Amino acid sequence: MIERPFWISRIEEAWKQVSIVWLTGVRRVGKTTLVQSLGADRTLYVNCDLPVSTDMVADPELFFRNCDHPIVVFDEIHRLPDPSMVLKIGADLFPQLKIVATGSSTLAVSRKFKDTLTGRKRVVHMTPVLWDELSAFNAPLVRRLYHGGLPQALLAESKPMGFYREWMDSFFARDIQQLFAFRDPGKFNMLFEYLLKQSGELFEVTRTAGTLGISRPTVAEYLRALETTQAMTVVRPFHGRGQKEMIKMPKVYGFDTGLVSFARGWDPLRQDDYGPLWEHIVLEYLQAHAHESQIQYWRLADDREVDFVIARAKDEVDAIECKWSPEQFDPSGLKLFRAWYPRGSNYILSPISVPGYAKRISGMEVYVCNPTGWRERYHNLPGEQPTG
Repeated sequence: MIERPFWISRIEEAWKQVSIVWLTGVRRVGKTTLVQSLGADRTLYVNCDLPVSTDMVADPELFFRNCDHPIVVFDEIHRLPDPSMVLKIGADLFPQLKIVATGSSTLAVSRKFKDTLTGRKRVVHMTPVLWDELSAFNAPLVRRLYHGGLPQALLAESKPMGFYREWMDSFFARDIQQLFAFRDPGKFNMLFEYLLKQSGELFEVTRTAGTLGISRPTVAEYLRALETTQAMTVVRPFHGRGQKEMIKMPKVYGFDTGLVSFARGWDPLRQDDYGPLWEHIVLEYLQAHAHESQIQYWRLADDREVDFVIARAKDEVDAIECKWSPEQFDPSGLKLFRAWYPRGSNYILSPISVPGYAKRISGMEVYVCNPTGWRERYHNLPGEQPTG
């Protein structure tokens, strides 16, 4: 079993505040393996896919009273008839217990959850294998771009093409159909594959509906389901001061580079494919390490843009550019962005192996680093960093 200490620490930090952790993430991202690594000697593991689990927790108070482990895991808890009641009784009557419940979506999406457990839970969104987890998986970065970050696919010696099609079929049958009761897998998968092929691009409902021959309400409904189950990440525009800023149109990213490259037919990867996929790697890293913040992008009508921005305080916004090579950076978008939003730190995130370094570009101070270097500065530097 490959250890993933970052995610364990996220769970343990959440337990310091509440007794319930809702561990969410797409199918096969590694949630079950992670919760099993909490330790069999101190964990009671309940596989809610098994019919006997319903009988086991039919009387939640009796179940928790007889629990002789400090940690209780409910894997795929939405399979239970009344999962919110089970969790609520556990949190309210047995606060000494630590509870983990896993699922592929938010609590609110399922009609079974009559109570979203406000104030009793913290959500940990587990992403595919992160940049700084690659050494534990003995996986080079190019394999991560090509195979993706679902552990089974990443560990395969050659890209398992059948895995991705089976994943999509299982995703619709076990998540989408059960949670949302959609009845047309053909239309849903057609939109899903279209979005994977357009991953990282601007998304417009009317244009997409016209291209696919699907109604606007259906496209919007399907996208909400994909976002809720975290199969697609919707990144919304940052705006406020400048003229001709993008204010409504989001960008939509597939959750995993392996699935994106599969849908696009990138087999094998070319050098030009690395940059777009690297942007996905960075986004997943930001989701994991800046989970308390909203990740946005900034763009003008003339296509000048900043890949990602994170508002850290009033009038302070960090700008993050993703480049496979730092030499590829064009400062025109960042320079205009800083003319309107002058306070904040500037980053170029590249897969470099050397320590991060500061340089001056077009009069701006920019820090060039890999994702680990960004994380160290993001969490350790005091607020309100000047742009220089």
